[in-house]
Amino acid sequence: MPIYRLTTELVFPHPEWATPTGLLAIGGDLSPARLLLAYRSGIFPWYEAGDPILWWSPPRRCIMDPAHFHVSRSLRRLLRQARFTVTFDAAFPQVIEACAQSRLVQQQGTWITPEMIDAYCTLHDLGFAHSAEAWREGRLVGGIYGVSLGRAFFGESMFKYEPNASKVAFATLARQLAEWQFTLIDCQITNPHLLRLGAYEVPRRQFLRQLARALEFPTRQGKWSREATRHVSCPPPDMPSSEQS
Repeated sequence: MPIYRLTTELVFPHPEWATPTGLLAIGGDLSPARLLLAYRSGIFPWYEAGDPILWWSPPRRCIMDPAHFHVSRSLRRLLRQARFTVTFDAAFPQVIEACAQSRLVQQQGTWITPEMIDAYCTLHDLGFAHSAEAWREGRLVGGIYGVSLGRAFFGESMFKYEPNASKVAFATLARQLAEWQFTLIDCQITNPHLLRLGAYEVPRRQFLRQLARALEFPTRQGKWSREATRHVSCPPPDMPSSEQS
């Protein structure tokens, strides 16, 4: 199966044209316009430092319904205890940096390169990338970040400095997304931790159908808080807006 090489033209091949492993294309850039088009198309970048940009559309996708996030008894107890304070979009650069560093510390390697960090911080400034942060005694101890379009949230990575901190941040985010009537959390690649939280796998074609339905709704663009924010329609891929709520 061919792997498509991207040019400066803002276009992707159809996700169904990916290789059996899910690799779809190589090259291009991480501009806001290209990243937004990728997410709207069910595609995401994933590569390591020193490699060209690789774009993926796996044959099976790990997803979650925000309303069905699994809250175990121990997690429910933690949430009631309010051991952690959870905020949204209060420390996006710190969260993405911590996600990158935590993977390196665990010797897992990371796709969150300096180039990726800059790109997603730009998306955050434009109101499309968001974070949920868990704090304890004023210290950032866990968090999650991702991209939001329509009623879909594309989760990218989590980190924790204290046990369960990232889980509390994720649970709080999922609950808020459910209140905002989001219908889809894209978890991308399956792992046992996500399955325990209520994620499940679907074929690519089903994922694309669910994504298309989620994208029929306006994007909740701008800085998020634990309170309602204004709905703003997602602009065309080549014209990202910097309007903030």
